[in-house]
Amino acid sequence: MSDRPAEARQAFSLTAAPPARVQYAIVPVPRLSLQTVARRSGVHPDLIRRFVALGLVEAERDASGGLVFAPAAPAALARVQRLRTGLCLNYASIGLVLDLLDRISLLEAALRRAGTRSDIPPWT
Repeated sequence: MSDRPAEARQAFSLTAAPPARVQYAIVPVPRLSLQTVARRSGVHPDLIRRFVALGLVEAERDASGGLVFAPAAPAALARVQRLRTGLCLNYASIGLVLDLLDRISLLEAALRRAGTRSDIPPWT
């Protein structure tokens, strides 16, 4: 037997999307309301709703149907705002750039785990 299938699996694991993570919290993870996120980030709640609808920021629904966010949501909103104002990107472009930046981070992490080091400093 050849090592080709193992090589193919390794190449696939570097290029395929990571599997969805399931997290079981021993302690309940604190969630932020829409108003709290808006206040902490300085972004109007309607704009945050638009970002959620476009998939630029992740949110969940609580029992009453309101949006609740992870504690990192204000940082994610700040990242979207920096891309919007700094690079003058439209929302579709921001989604693409965010996906590419996340992909670059995953590939850099895979290289670090593999022990391969790049001479070029990371972009992110």
